[in-house]
Amino acid sequence: MAWNDPQWGNKGSGNKNSGPPDLDEMWRRVNERLNGLFGGKPKGEGPNGESPDALPGAGNLVGLLLGLVVLVWLASGFYIVDTGQRGVVLRFGKYIETTGDGPHWHLPWPIESRKVVNVDQVRTVEIGYRSNVKNEMLRESLMLTDDENIVDLQFAVQYLIKDPKDFLFVDRAPEETVRQVAESAMREIVGRNKMDFVLYEGRADIAARARSLTQLILDRYRTGITISQLTLQNIQPPEQVQSAFDDAVKAGQDRERLKNEAEAYANDVVPRARGFASRLKEEAQGYQQSVIANAQGEANRFSQIVTQYAKAPQVTRERIYLDTMQTVMNNTTKVLVDQKGNSLLYLPLDKLQQIVSQPYAGAPESLTASPATAAVPPAAADPRSRDAFRSRDREDRP
Repeated sequence: MAWNDPQWGNKGSGNKNSGPPDLDEMWRRVNERLNGLFGGKPKGEGPNGESPDALPGAGNLVGLLLGLVVLVWLASGFYIVDTGQRGVVLRFGKYIETTGDGPHWHLPWPIESRKVVNVDQVRTVEIGYRSNVKNEMLRESLMLTDDENIVDLQFAVQYLIKDPKDFLFVDRAPEETVRQVAESAMREIVGRNKMDFVLYEGRADIAARARSLTQLILDRYRTGITISQLTLQNIQPPEQVQSAFDDAVKAGQDRERLKNEAEAYANDVVPRARGFASRLKEEAQGYQQSVIANAQGEANRFSQIVTQYAKAPQVTRERIYLDTMQTVMNNTTKVLVDQKGNSLLYLPLDKLQQIVSQPYAGAPESLTASPATAAVPPAAADPRSRDAFRSRDREDRP
């Protein structure tokens, strides 16, 4: 049934003028009732303070609605802080307190408000690149070393929030502050070291020193941030001089290789040269001692000969002569044969020459024996041989 149906609300009373209530009229009466509650005088009020057209129970409904609104407003002040987070309560924008994890309540807005900060989340700031090391930011990564060389250095800083109050209210852009402070600290550390130290052996030391310096500056700025880790992603010469740098590195490696080879050769040659020099020195000392001992021995021998010569000059002279002749004849290759004998001896001259070349003391007994006992070949012993007759004729000649 439509709202403007003239038969609506008639209830069979027979009142033709009675119809459904007008919505505009009802809204006007509600407004007048609200004005009466807040001290205003509603229009059309009768002498007894009642409106003839007032809705029954309208005041209770409005109070219920107001109470419900107040409860909802008060309930909006409840909030829950999760584990690893901190709640910061503000009253008219001013810091009041920091709350831990769990349920809490504060005066609803607009009196008080809250901000929840995750203090366990590890945040990362990239310097020299964005998202990927190939996406370089040369304005941040190019740095000057102490030996006036340029290096392309990319690194990342990971940090945590240790003081939510300072993090929210002291610095407007904490992430950008961390980036600028870390870049400044890294430039200072790189500028105090040589290029080779930055590229090779000093990576870990540079990262540790840059982290400490960055944390010191952030604490001085009261940013409420603590640096958890500083990681060097890529350190290399600029791309424009990469080929020249590679040639310089190869030259340095060749220099080190040649230096090592030279040191190995020196370690091999020098000990042998020192050993050879030591051997020559020992031989010289031994030769010196030998010459001195021989000279002293000859001098002592001469002194003894002089003493014996003074006692028996003739005997000593004969002995010296015989010893001298024995020494001289021992080194000659001539053979002397006495012709006064009646027997012709076979003389093996080749054997005699070999024996003569040996020391005199080692001569065999066959040579020291008398010629009469030497072995005579059958041909030489035959008196009828041609050689025997020739030897006889030679002996009979005057």
